[in-house]
Amino acid sequence: MWFDILPGVAILGGCLIIPGVATVYIYKFTIRSKIKRGAHYPYQWSLLERDRRISGVNRYYVSKGLENID
Repeated sequence: MWFDILPGVAILGGCLIIPGVATVYIYKFTIRSKIKRGAHYPYQWSLLERDRRISGVNRYYVSKGLENID
């Protein structure tokens, strides 16, 4: 019947999802910093520029309290 394919679909879905999620967590725990944001659209670029101006450190990815931490 049609439900015989459900275990195979579940295994395939798990095999596709686990590496993507694992990559995010491995990166997060090895780098231990904020992930740098990218701007793909003009609106996102304007938000990055706004964050750069507001932070006062001339970099959009550094938080105001983390400028001295390396």
